[in-house]
Amino acid sequence: MADKERKENKIPPIKAPKGNFQVWIILGLVGVILLVTQFMKPGDLTEIQSSRFESMLQNHDIKKLVVVTDQKQVEITLRAEALQNATYKLEIEKSNSVLGLNPNGPHYKLKIGSQDKFEENFKELNERLPKDQRIDLQFEERGDVSGQLFSWGLLFLLLFGFWMLMRRMTGSAGPGGQIFNIGKSKAALFDAENKVKITFQDVAGLDEAKEEVKEIVDFLKTPAKFTKLGGKIPKGALLVGPPGTGKTLLAKAVAGEAGVPFFSLSGSDFVEMFVGVGAARVRDLFKQAKEKAPCIVFIDEIDAIGRSRGRGQMPGANDERENTLNSLLVEMDGFATDSGVIILAATNRPDVLDSALMRPGRFDRQISIDKPDIAGREHIFKVHLKPVKISKDVDTKKLAAQTPGFAGAEIANVCNEAALIAARKDKKEVDMLDFQDAIDRVIGGLEKKTKIISPEEKKIVAYHEAGHAVAGWFLEHADPLVKVSIVPRGIAALGYAQYLPKEQFLYQTEQLMDEMCMTFGGRAAEEIVFSKISTGALSDLERITKMAYSMVTVYGMNKEIGNMSFYDSKQSDYAFNKPYSEATSERIDKEVKKIIDEAYDRTKSLLEKHREHLELIAKELLEKEILFQSDLERLIGKRPFASETTYQKYTNGQVDSSNVEKEKEATTQKEPIVEQAK
Repeated sequence: MADKERKENKIPPIKAPKGNFQVWIILGLVGVILLVTQFMKPGDLTEIQSSRFESMLQNHDIKKLVVVTDQKQVEITLRAEALQNATYKLEIEKSNSVLGLNPNGPHYKLKIGSQDKFEENFKELNERLPKDQRIDLQFEERGDVSGQLFSWGLLFLLLFGFWMLMRRMTGSAGPGGQIFNIGKSKAALFDAENKVKITFQDVAGLDEAKEEVKEIVDFLKTPAKFTKLGGKIPKGALLVGPPGTGKTLLAKAVAGEAGVPFFSLSGSDFVEMFVGVGAARVRDLFKQAKEKAPCIVFIDEIDAIGRSRGRGQMPGANDERENTLNSLLVEMDGFATDSGVIILAATNRPDVLDSALMRPGRFDRQISIDKPDIAGREHIFKVHLKPVKISKDVDTKKLAAQTPGFAGAEIANVCNEAALIAARKDKKEVDMLDFQDAIDRVIGGLEKKTKIISPEEKKIVAYHEAGHAVAGWFLEHADPLVKVSIVPRGIAALGYAQYLPKEQFLYQTEQLMDEMCMTFGGRAAEEIVFSKISTGALSDLERITKMAYSMVTVYGMNKEIGNMSFYDSKQSDYAFNKPYSEATSERIDKEVKKIIDEAYDRTKSLLEKHREHLELIAKELLEKEILFQSDLERLIGKRPFASETTYQKYTNGQVDSSNVEKEKEATTQKEPIVEQAK
């Protein structure tokens, strides 16, 4: 493809691969070391036997004899006349093909067992020769020079390899990088060359948060608009919200809208095993940011370095994380107040952050990003459904109503799962049934079609889920039922009931009691029908216990304990120091037990009253395995306390999309049956 076509199609040019000069340097050094050692050693001499040595001595072919005492061998050098012999010449050239024929020798070697014995034998042989042909022995003791040189070469290669490894570990493998660059910042820079493409149009369901950050963008684009009235550019904004709600996405949109340099990094990028590295990286980051000002610095998961100082630290210990936080605090509140550097940070744990980091002048505004309401979820579905081929029956309003408590990341996961499910079924479009299966997959887990359940266990599960359905159907403040299933899903869920929680923020005592009774429906149904109970109510009992303790110790909903709350918003550790006495603790336990027993007795009497309805739903579940709200209306009639749900009010226009109350529950409620541990 030509360069012109690449520019028209906005395809980045192909970059030539960078040469790996380090590998060539290492290979060159290895070659030099091998070549030097080859020249330093005498070569591979041809070894001869004692008989041939005597023959050479008698023929007057030997010029010099050197006894190498530490190697127990004799090196033989031939006379120049003997080297003209074709036999000698061929043997020497063949044994040392690298150096060829060396007239200075040595040319042969003779291994000896004992030096003294060799001297005696040589003395006898030498005396037999004429006086003009006699040869004197020379003695030498040598070290292994080639071996030493090779060892030093290997040591040099190891040091060089360690140096290259440190350069790559510290991210300084480029030109001019050194091991001391470990203190350099790891922030990724997005500027005019590699601009972020995401804008505010790509962010749905965060209208209030977008309004807050739009002011920051306006500050950067037209600062005179605010400074002429005496306003100062904000130091930073902290994005707070649960995981998956779009904090990082919103920061990317700010980068795309502002059109200024954008530094992006994570809080863990400051953490290193070396002392002082985190603080050095903070200083280097702000140095780079001030050179690019006006700009934005985004620190994701800032709780990695912003935790409260002094908590959980040993006396006298040096905490590297605290040093990094101190450096960050100094840089954010230095003398240069008009530097034009704005800090954006994101965290889902604001309770653990240091108070000095949260004060005005550092993070001037804290932007709360909650889970979207029904209107926000509809907008998010519309964004994620753009690349998906959907059928005409897909209603985003219904999808938004069936996913209460879902964050943006979970909605994206539902859309992706629906597309994958439709592709497995070889469909050309994704229909509403695929989205229903995807929601079940996300809420309850993967369907276990191959799990074998005995008829007795299946019957227990059916009556357990029927108890939940009947109890919730005849309780006024219980959430409307969407689906009940006895198909095994997930890791340990043998069945589950899905409800549609009301989108409300405040709960009254009656509503919480009805919620507890509905949760008790499974355990009560087992005791009524089988006169026995199973381990399947584990998650139910856990939820009930937490709810009862919250009513007594958190919300002050108990007359005996009174209007007292032992909840600590700063999340102090009560494991060692409870804020109440042992006597009060005993009273709390008694009141919690009283509330739970009251809820269980009420649930049990309700199911005994509607025993016929319980049997109908259980038998229908055993036959069909999945029942919907319409099936319950067909079997036991319409719900006596039926009222319009949030979805019905939203579709009828009774609920303003901008004022839908936020949800309290984080996920769609489900009541899984847990298998007995083996």
